[in-house]
Amino acid sequence: MKLADDPSVDYRKLVREGYDRCSSDYAAARAGEEQAGLELLLERLAPGSRALDLGCGAGVPVMARLAREHAVTGVDFSAAQVRLARANVPSARVLEADLMGVDFEPASFDAAVCFYALFHLPREEHEELLRRIHRWLAPGGWLLATVTRFREAAYTENHFFGVTMYWSNWAREDYERMARELGFDVHDAGAIGHGYGDGAARPVESHELLLARKPAAS
Repeated sequence: MKLADDPSVDYRKLVREGYDRCSSDYAAARAGEEQAGLELLLERLAPGSRALDLGCGAGVPVMARLAREHAVTGVDFSAAQVRLARANVPSARVLEADLMGVDFEPASFDAAVCFYALFHLPREEHEELLRRIHRWLAPGGWLLATVTRFREAAYTENHFFGVTMYWSNWAREDYERMARELGFDVHDAGAIGHGYGDGAARPVESHELLLARKPAAS
């Protein structure tokens, strides 16, 4: 682990190119099982809902599962991941874009998910992304995202599927506070594991779930 504080390093480029290089191995590890925690959202959505998958990766397992019953838009800025996602989930609309560069009309979606992606952005941008998601959701729309239990300054590790990867995050209580201040109602959701299939040789991890709803119009 190394602090990501080198002004000469473009950490966004590091993340994008890292996923370009490890996309196949990462997708294979993620595709081993349906995403734990997603049922918290699925049970709340009517068939045919409009869903947004932020950081959709190769489209498995989250976007593929959503696309069985819903109209899905995925966003990822790794060109290699986007190619895989378009092949894996042909019914979805998949955009190649930075999460902080993409934009949608207000009330475009009934739900948004962000699994294992928020922490690849500098944490100083996380509240702004939550603000945008709130605007993109229709009244009564849901957000389900993985967040982290503890605050950690930005850092990199060299052994993420053979590439160097960047992380930056606040603590769960910070995300809950941000969500409430932005107008979300926050619901209890618990935590899930690392998101890889059982055969993936990865350390034991725990990721907190943020489940929040934009209040329905009165």
